[in-house]
Amino acid sequence: MTHGARSVLGRCSPLTSASSTAICRMASVETAAEHERILREIESTDTNCIGPTLRSVYDGQEHGLFMEKLDVRIRNHDREIEKMCNHHFQGFVDSITELLKVRGEAQKLKSQVIETNNRLQDDGKELIGSMEELKRCRVQQRNIATTIDKLTHCLPVLEMYSRLQEQMKAKRYYPALRTLEQLEQTCLPRAGQYRFCSIMAENIPKLRTQIRDTAMTQLRDFLESIRKHSDKIGETAIKQAQVQRSLDSSISTQPRALIGRRSRKEVSATPGVGTERDVHFGSPVSQQDSGIRDVEDDEEDEEVPGAQDLVDFSPVYRCLHIYTVLGLRDTFENYYRKQRRKQARLVLQPHSNMHETLEGYRRYFNQIVGFFVVEDHVLHTTQGLVNRAYVEELWELALSKIVAALRTHSSYCDDPDLVLDLKNLIVLFADTLQGYGFPVSQLFDMLLEMREQYGEILLKRWNVTFRQVLDQDNFSPIPVSTEQQYRHYTSQFPLQDPELEKLPFPKKFPFSEFVPKVYCQIKEFIYACLKYSEDLHLSSTEVDDMIRKSTNLLLTRTLSHCLQYAIKKKNVGLAELVQVIINTTHLEQSCHFLEEFISNITNVPPDTVNATKLYGTSTFKDARHAAEAEIYTNLNAKIDQFLQLADYNWLAAEQRVGTPLTASDYLIDLIAFLNSTFAVFTNLPVSGWTESILYTVSNLFQEL
Repeated sequence: MTHGARSVLGRCSPLTSASSTAICRMASVETAAEHERILREIESTDTNCIGPTLRSVYDGQEHGLFMEKLDVRIRNHDREIEKMCNHHFQGFVDSITELLKVRGEAQKLKSQVIETNNRLQDDGKELIGSMEELKRCRVQQRNIATTIDKLTHCLPVLEMYSRLQEQMKAKRYYPALRTLEQLEQTCLPRAGQYRFCSIMAENIPKLRTQIRDTAMTQLRDFLESIRKHSDKIGETAIKQAQVQRSLDSSISTQPRALIGRRSRKEVSATPGVGTERDVHFGSPVSQQDSGIRDVEDDEEDEEVPGAQDLVDFSPVYRCLHIYTVLGLRDTFENYYRKQRRKQARLVLQPHSNMHETLEGYRRYFNQIVGFFVVEDHVLHTTQGLVNRAYVEELWELALSKIVAALRTHSSYCDDPDLVLDLKNLIVLFADTLQGYGFPVSQLFDMLLEMREQYGEILLKRWNVTFRQVLDQDNFSPIPVSTEQQYRHYTSQFPLQDPELEKLPFPKKFPFSEFVPKVYCQIKEFIYACLKYSEDLHLSSTEVDDMIRKSTNLLLTRTLSHCLQYAIKKKNVGLAELVQVIINTTHLEQSCHFLEEFISNITNVPPDTVNATKLYGTSTFKDARHAAEAEIYTNLNAKIDQFLQLADYNWLAAEQRVGTPLTASDYLIDLIAFLNSTFAVFTNLPVSGWTESILYTVSNLFQEL
């Protein structure tokens, strides 16, 4: 039983001792069993929980009996405790004795522990100071590591921003824009929330706007520069195409070698056509963003640079890349195309006095070529800034305006040399642009139209030339006194007269200076027609046909009118008319030589089917018939003058003695006139008309 139970039982025992005997007597077996149960319950239950058990005892009537049983049980437990204590007392005493011994040892140990602790505390003060220092170092190390980590993220920002400033200062705007993009998207988010990062982030849109505006300014400067220097760009491109064509011509076989050499010499003698100037364009040493590079003077044998080498296209590329990165590529493309369309309209507008000199046409063509060379280069070096459809649209617009301008201005020209130089310039212009892939068939069609105008101008010039030759001619046979003179005239006119060659010097050609001069002028006219037909991509048959048609116009219209003018003009004597007949006869005989000459220079056989024939024979026959009719008219008029003169004495003078009979002055003058007429007619070539006129004059002389 526990100590709590014994105390409870002790307190209850005085209350029940007086009546224990009576209770025991009245208790029954059930009561004893119940009390035993309660006791067992009290023994086995914690003292804090025996309240209900005791209440059940006090509620019953056997309270005293229970108290007796409780006392008995207490005494039994006391005896057991005593027995146990007696049994363990010696061990307890021994334990107390050991404990006392341990107490002394514990005091010693405590003293040692205190002493050791004091020594340890004294020795640990230095360690504690070191540990505090280590702690501070660890904190500093952690702070340094944190700082390094932050600086690792901040330094790239600062370095990149410094690089951005250097790129902006050096005007390298596209790399600056890339740096700006990397700074915004990568470096600033890693750096964290710092004041300088916020300032940089606020400046990024301003820097983008600055880069965009600066790039657009450079593009405007570039567009203005190439507009001003389009003629230089075009001049170089044309010169390069001319050099390439010369190389191709030197490699390929020329079918018309003789006239080709002649025409090339004459074309190269023309200023600005077929010749190279001394101006060449050097390396890019000029302004950085001007778009046009410097011009240097080099030797003539230096290689002609490409037209693209003259232009610095970096402003275009830079602005394109910048606007692409900014997401404004469409805006840039629209702006570029709009500005170039405006410049195209300015370039295609010719000067009002362009037709006055070849230099005006050349400057006009140079500007156009320069414009389209730039567009072609931009087309092939950028992806989509301009496309083929845009360039073709510009070219169609330009081609229509070019053709209209050339038709208008060329109509004012009345100089065949200028028209020929213009034609050569147009051909070179067309070949240059064709080399860049532009269709130029309309230009060649227009040149064929100009061919008619050129022919009319040639006819006007040769009309003046023929009239000058007729006015300067003395209408008398050409005398030659040496072999050199003879060969000189036979080289100009194909005379085949074996009898004349056998005659000794001095001797005379039957024709006057008019014949070789006219023959040479006809050949020069043919040469002039041929020079225009060159490089027009025509076949030999087409060239031959054009030359023959033009020559026929020269013979049937121009030369025929000039001969009629010479025959019909006043104060033309019979001797001049006779010489005209002789001259036209020889020119008529030379027509087949002209046919051969044209065939030789065009390489077209004269017997080709549908080949145009020369009408020279009929032209000269008509002129000769007109001269014969004029001779009839003049001869009859002269005879009528003799018959109608009233101051002649028709009777013979009175015969004196010893003097012969003399005729009247009328007969003497008439006979002298007929003698001179006979002398002139003897020079005429033998023909039916010659025999008829001689027979008529002879009969008239016999009648007189």
